[in-house]
Amino acid sequence: MFTKILIANRGEIACRVIKTARKMGIQTVAVYSDADRDARHVELADEAVHIGAAPSRESYLQADKIIAAAKQTGAQAVHPGYGFLSENAGFAKRLEEEGIVFIGPKHYSIAAMGDKIESKKLAGAAKVNTIPGYNDAIGTAEQAVEIAKGIGYPVMIKASAGGGGKGLRVAFNDKEAFEGFTSCRNEARNSFGDDRVFIEKFVEEPRHIEIQVLGDSHGNVIYLNERECSIQRRHQKVIEEAPSPFISDATRQAMGEQAVQLAKAVKYQSAGTVEFVVGKDQSFYFLEMNTRLQVEHPVTECITGLDLVELMIRVAAGEQLPLAQADVKREGWAIECRINAEDPFRNFLPSTGRLVKFQPPRETMFASDTQHLHGVRVDTGVQDGGEIPMYYDSMIAKLIVHGKDRAEAIAKMREALNGFVIRGISSNIPFQAALLAHPKFVAGDFNTGFIAEHYAKGFHAEDVPHQDPDFLVALAAYVHRRTLDRAAGISGQLPGHGITVGEAFVAVALGAGAQRTPHHVLVTDFQAQSGSSAVQVGAKRYEICSAWHLGGARIRGTVNGQPFTAQIERGIRGNPLATRIAHNGTQLDTLVLSPRAAELHALMPYKAPPDMSRFVLSPMPGLLVEVAVQPGQKVQAGERVAVIEAMKMENVLFAVADGVVGKVLAAKGESLAVDQPIVEFA
Repeated sequence: MFTKILIANRGEIACRVIKTARKMGIQTVAVYSDADRDARHVELADEAVHIGAAPSRESYLQADKIIAAAKQTGAQAVHPGYGFLSENAGFAKRLEEEGIVFIGPKHYSIAAMGDKIESKKLAGAAKVNTIPGYNDAIGTAEQAVEIAKGIGYPVMIKASAGGGGKGLRVAFNDKEAFEGFTSCRNEARNSFGDDRVFIEKFVEEPRHIEIQVLGDSHGNVIYLNERECSIQRRHQKVIEEAPSPFISDATRQAMGEQAVQLAKAVKYQSAGTVEFVVGKDQSFYFLEMNTRLQVEHPVTECITGLDLVELMIRVAAGEQLPLAQADVKREGWAIECRINAEDPFRNFLPSTGRLVKFQPPRETMFASDTQHLHGVRVDTGVQDGGEIPMYYDSMIAKLIVHGKDRAEAIAKMREALNGFVIRGISSNIPFQAALLAHPKFVAGDFNTGFIAEHYAKGFHAEDVPHQDPDFLVALAAYVHRRTLDRAAGISGQLPGHGITVGEAFVAVALGAGAQRTPHHVLVTDFQAQSGSSAVQVGAKRYEICSAWHLGGARIRGTVNGQPFTAQIERGIRGNPLATRIAHNGTQLDTLVLSPRAAELHALMPYKAPPDMSRFVLSPMPGLLVEVAVQPGQKVQAGERVAVIEAMKMENVLFAVADGVVGKVLAAKGESLAVDQPIVEFA
């Protein structure tokens, strides 16, 4: 067994590998860029080596620097994680030539499966079901249109070296095929240095279901059941679960056996994933093979009780698999939510900056620990006060739950999301909460078009109706009453001027719902010692009891005897008295006032925000990579104005109306803040 390994990655996956290595008594070496100098993976590792500037092409994609770091520290093996160089056959081959073990498959297996065109041919030869399509590189957009017509729309246009949703478009007509080919080619060239593109039939109402395989150097290959990954937004997975609520045992076995056939055909040694697209009739077709550990591997670990990272390390060290196919378990139900640094209410634009608060829910399961299951696990590479840089992927954590069945897993996940506190940046937690509550998701009735179908116009606060909105009002009044009690108890108050606390309050909603009728609330039977109160909102009565302390971002307790977890943020919208309550994905911004203060508040004039319609604003923090207009230029609605890059994604800004450019206020190469003006129209 190795005594020291280097992890050629960052973030949560680097931390994940470090935990298993530590369990196995193996020392670890982290590598880091300028942006990650103070990152959590650097702190957790036994040693750390600086490998370059913040952009990944100058650090984490620099094979020479990683190999030099391994030699310098005496690391006998390298674990690549996922992304970056994890599926780079050249990197794996060079490590082998330098006498360093690559903790992953052999370079020839990566090469065979890494090329999507060649992998399709190999899969066909291995008797694996494949999708109809044109599996050779296509030369021109015109040729792409002709091929698409021949296959029959809709078609999927894909970069041969693509992955992570990049270099992929779905076309329903000639125009989309022409434009999609051009976009895919450019994205593939920029992201992977390989601009080959192919086309295949798009399976309608498809599910994305993948089989986890594991092979060793002694010719043994097994499959570890499937993962359901159909809940995707723009081809990026959002929620993954194991097992799938859709496929039958017979389909599971057939898919598993085909995945093993393919792995054996390429002499696969390590953990890998064979992805299938599954039609509504349970017909399935090979999509691609990911020759690495997957982001969603924890759900498989939960239902099988196996540590996949440990098995990868043992196989790389030459050991035989410790189990046969008959020994693979499928126990309970696991779900994973990807917690991303993005604002779901602003079309999921990246959100970068400092994590003012990062308080995950309490963990009862842990990465690398297969003894404690049926609980909550958080895999992350960030910590309180850390920075979310704009140079890398937007995922900041993975929240994993394991229940005895799917209903219990969903309930556990909803409660865990309620207790996941993130401040300073926006996160997709409200969106995850909405998905988990959606009746079609709960019923298991969905496919890869689920988000596009149900959130076609984006995601809005009203998409998350609360089952009991009066409870949010009651909780806001309860928190306000606790705050006033604390203020009334402060010593040294002037005689006759101390705070006296009444029982009647008025909750006034802020923001878009500010026109709604104010809620009249009574807070009675207040017991400071026990933290209990009776709160009356209209005809409803809520007995709330909690040990919450002032300033706590999370409140746990019981309401009418039932447990709850919610979040509290005070001092929002520039108002130190305003309170935000968040529960089950719904947010209530409110002012809780005395009846007299509420009367006066109603008389306050409304201050309209400034008119910014003449400006093109940066919708997010990012790098301005292109300004496509000049002062004096006539621009039509829908015309390209600027391009901003953040978190490996390009965002094109278009003019919303016809006009003439007055001034260009930002220059190419500039780092922009959110809502910073880029162009002003005359």
